Amino acid sequence: MDLSQLFRDHLAKVTDSAARTLSETKYDALVLGAGSQMVYYADDMEPPFRSNPHFAGMAPLKGPHHAIVVKPGVKPRLIRWAPKDYWYERAPFAQDFWTSEFDLDEADSADGVMARIGPVGKAVFVGDDETRATAAGFTVNPPDVVKRLDWDRATKTAYEIECLSRASAAGASGHLAAKEAFLKGESELGIHHAFLRGAGASEDLLPYPTIVCLDEKAAILHYHAKRSTGSGRALLLDAGASHLNYGCDITRTSVAPSADAKFENLVKDLDALQLRLCAMTKAGTSYVEIHLAAHREIGLLLIQHGVLKCSIDEAISKRYTSVFFPHGIGHHLGIQVHDIGGHQKAREGGVLLPPAEHPYLRNTRVMEVGHVFTIEPGIYFVQMLLEPHRAGPTSGAFNWDLIDALAPYGGIRVEDNVVVTASGHRNLTREVLAN
Repeated sequence: MDLSQLFRDHLAKVTDSAARTLSETKYDALVLGAGSQMVYYADDMEPPFRSNPHFAGMAPLKGPHHAIVVKPGVKPRLIRWAPKDYWYERAPFAQDFWTSEFDLDEADSADGVMARIGPVGKAVFVGDDETRATAAGFTVNPPDVVKRLDWDRATKTAYEIECLSRASAAGASGHLAAKEAFLKGESELGIHHAFLRGAGASEDLLPYPTIVCLDEKAAILHYHAKRSTGSGRALLLDAGASHLNYGCDITRTSVAPSADAKFENLVKDLDALQLRLCAMTKAGTSYVEIHLAAHREIGLLLIQHGVLKCSIDEAISKRYTSVFFPHGIGHHLGIQVHDIGGHQKAREGGVLLPPAEHPYLRNTRVMEVGHVFTIEPGIYFVQMLLEPHRAGPTSGAFNWDLIDALAPYGGIRVEDNVVVTASGHRNLTREVLAN
């Protein structure tokens, strides 16, 4: 699919939204800074650069210090930072599918970029280069502007969805390669390398560091160490790829032929459960409803498999399901893996907190057409969460023999990326990765 027209329509939508924000907040122009390059403390080494997401959502140009100027009724300007430098490759500003939509300019220093902006009236700056922006006379990061930009970014355009779809295809290739490596007996480090080869990416191009968990390590939700030796009977792989700043976020749990059939059946049933949760996606429904449904479905599954020995009402009311499913059902997805604005109450701001008993839920908004988010139920055997129930009045609700037999497998997570559509949802992940 040609991205040129999709990007043209996307930019028109984004600049229209920006013009609305400027009108509502009484500013003449919006300046988006790409961001500044950080260095580690007491060092001259730089971490991988991540652009200001508001900048990245308007132009797929990598690197720091660039700026975009948006003024209603005027073609947006893009000022590229192009230092004279022989240490790093500086590609020429070649024409691409998106460049004709901007008036293009260049400067060879960060100060020069700011100077090139020139007089644009009462302007607001959004980005991290606060010192230069303040010196230039801009109002910097006012909440009434930033909150509106955050809110609008949740609704993705056709261009953004196509980028997410392409990221999903690359991520799926990585997952398939990683699963093959796992079944051949590779270590966590070998599986990680297989994912990179399959996705066609280096580590700094991933939307987030890979989570490669063999066996008991799956009980560590954000496990980033990678054992260089030893194979496993179960693999939990949470890994994604990127396309033009947009990233996918996919998790799959795989089992080796030597795995216990009880665990394998739990994996299959959680996968089916995850698809039922995806089917709940529709405009006008609160995302919180999917999260609460996930707890009920997981509770029923744990009872069905004999892990819990109580009624579903007791499992919910006494929060036993949170012992096995301690995180939220998902989050907004886009340029940022955990896209911002998930707790925002309205376009103007305000906070819609998650339920008190589910503090880790990252999204509490009502779903709208164009929203993109993850659906990622899980079942884990986390000793820290299980231990308080091993003795005392709640102990009898747990099948400890079965739990101890399953605990060496760590846990299970299944995660897809879904788009809210006018008729329901589109599952970007299942289009390219069936299971």
